Amino acid sequence: MVEEGKPAPDFELTSDTGEQVKLSDFRGQPVVLYFYPKDDTPGCTKQACDIRDEYAEFKERGAVVLGVSPDDEAAHVKFRDKYQLPFTLLADPEHEASEAYGVWGERKYMGRTYMGITRSTFIIDSDGNVSKAMRGVKADTHTEKVLAALAT
Repeated sequence: MVEEGKPAPDFELTSDTGEQVKLSDFRGQPVVLYFYPKDDTPGCTKQACDIRDEYAEFKERGAVVLGVSPDDEAAHVKFRDKYQLPFTLLADPEHEASEAYGVWGERKYMGRTYMGITRSTFIIDSDGNVSKAMRGVKADTHTEKVLAALAT
C-alpha cells in the first residue's frame, strides 16, 4: 500500500501519444497521478473535464497531471480528442501501476462484482515522494480537493 511520505512506486506506461512515460521522468516537479476506471464514462468524463477546466491552476502550481486507466492508447486518444484534454493519459491494461498503487481490485457496482480501479489520486512531490494519497475520490469534488492539497 502506498503511504504518504514514502517514495512513489515508479512505473513505465504508454501514453496517449504512443510514448513510453516513466514517473521518475518528472522528478523536480510535483505530479498529480490520478487513477480512473474507464474512458468516456459519466464520472470519468466529469473528472477529466474538471481537470481540463482548471488546468491553468495546475500549471501555475508547476504540477504535471497524469491520468491512468486500464484502457488502451487508442481509447485514450479518442477520449482526449473528444474532450480536448490538455494532460497526458497513460494506458495500464496489465494493471502494473494500478496494482503498485493499491487501486486495482474487486469492486461492486449496482449489485455486480468485477475487477477494476478505485478512483484515487496521489500527489507526488518534486523529490518523488507521495505527499498526499486520496482514495475513493468523488469525481465531482476531485479537482478542488487536489488543488487545495497542491497549495499546502
